Amino acid sequence: MEQQKLPNVTLALVLSILGFLCCCFAGLPGIILGGIALFLVTKDENTYKLNPEDYSNYSTLKTTKIIAIVVLAIGAIYFLMTAWSIYQTGWDVQMEQSKQLLEQWGIEQ
Repeated sequence: MEQQKLPNVTLALVLSILGFLCCCFAGLPGIILGGIALFLVTKDENTYKLNPEDYSNYSTLKTTKIIAIVVLAIGAIYFLMTAWSIYQTGWDVQMEQSKQLLEQWGIEQ
């Protein structure tokens, strides 16, 4: 019998990489994409445990799981830092700083 590939590994890997790239947007996209990827990986891991001899890409699954966990951790840390910064300085100060940065870069609002 020919071995198959686990169905969600590639999608979870793409979501994990996108989550890693999007972690700098206040951490929330990283948390969402990393969480979805981790859910898909866990689902495939359970599928693999039922019939391990039927699937060939378990090493990719393990790599994807590690990336998803790292993305979740980075996203959570960045989100907490952003929330703490807003709590300490206030929303108005954050918006004023953003406005000043945009003006320095020459971006009109």
